[in-house]
Amino acid sequence: MHADSMGRITRRSFVTGMAGAAGAFAVGPALAALASDDSYAMVAKVDRARILSAAERYLVEQPITVTAAHSNRSQGGPHDYFSEGDYWWPDEKNPGGPYIRRDGFSNPANFNDNREALIRLSLMAPALAVAWRLTKDRRYSAHFMKHLRAWFVDPATKMNPNLEYAQAIFGVSKGRGTGIIDTLHLVEVVRAVRVLEAAGGVSAADAQPIRAWFADYVDWMATSQNGKDEEAAKNNHGTCWVLQVAEFSQFAHRADLTALCRDRFKTVIVPDQIGKDGSLPLELARTKPYSYSLFDTDVLSGICQSLSTPQDDLWRFKGPNGRGVADAVAFLFPYIADKSKWPFAKDVEYFDDLPARRPSLLFAGEALGRPEYIATWRRLDPDPRIPEVIRNMPIRQPLLWVDPNLRG
Repeated sequence: MHADSMGRITRRSFVTGMAGAAGAFAVGPALAALASDDSYAMVAKVDRARILSAAERYLVEQPITVTAAHSNRSQGGPHDYFSEGDYWWPDEKNPGGPYIRRDGFSNPANFNDNREALIRLSLMAPALAVAWRLTKDRRYSAHFMKHLRAWFVDPATKMNPNLEYAQAIFGVSKGRGTGIIDTLHLVEVVRAVRVLEAAGGVSAADAQPIRAWFADYVDWMATSQNGKDEEAAKNNHGTCWVLQVAEFSQFAHRADLTALCRDRFKTVIVPDQIGKDGSLPLELARTKPYSYSLFDTDVLSGICQSLSTPQDDLWRFKGPNGRGVADAVAFLFPYIADKSKWPFAKDVEYFDDLPARRPSLLFAGEALGRPEYIATWRRLDPDPRIPEVIRNMPIRQPLLWVDPNLRG
């Protein structure tokens, strides 16, 4: 599947309160910033033109699912999602033998069609959903549902609810827990279904078979060996597992898994990933330290948006070293506002194409009352064209994440 046929993928408030002894932060009934009407109205005004322009283009695009392309290197069937590890290459010293790793350098010869189709869905479906939310035009919600039925309901084209064959490595693995990061691109798709269902754009009957698919998938994420491996991942992979399960479990009505995500955020993710200076040491150690720091901070911010309630505001949570997600955003902000100040190694690829518009700035700016974050967010490019940048920006329609219908 080539990029052009994929729909051009080539392409204020304040929260107040006091920190508790354990680092958690309790707020009063008015959790203003996280989902105020003012926040929603502001983002709607900023993004309205880009949303409607994209949605109009997407109305003519037909669904493309995993069944549209298959690799003979996959051990799965036509309904099984398959991808290959990005940084794995043929070994020049052992032609035909197991691939070897070159961290940070993506192998363009790897099979990527299923992932490109997934990213295509993650671009189109949320844009169609927010277009309906802004206009109530049924064309948008109907086309949104057409894509979702193809992916998750239609027996002829739907994807199986597991990732047993994701990010395989030739000669090494048929599929790894690492591959679960690929369905991070379903997080905003699910968020879109939740928003439309809450606002009356999708009926309960239409949502039910999609909910059933995600109930199966999130259970697989929580119980399979691949899922457990990814849950235990130390860096951004572990963060991405939590954001996925947080959104999928809320949609699937799995309160036990939602509670697990809150607990893991507090006991593992924040303590293990955020340094005393607010940096993300595990991401700074990579060959793309800038990109990975931006990416993981966005995902951490998405968790705060997804799971915070009036009684449990994750934006104010601090780990044992006194640092939390607010500190991670504060650490990175100067280098988003002015990349030339970045004091660490430059990324081995795509450094010049960043930072693009980071949702972490909007979410933190609203939640913490930091207008300078929002001002920077507004001036950055919301629609990057470079596929690698798009791939690492899974939250592209922030209106879905400040919708009052989905807040505590």
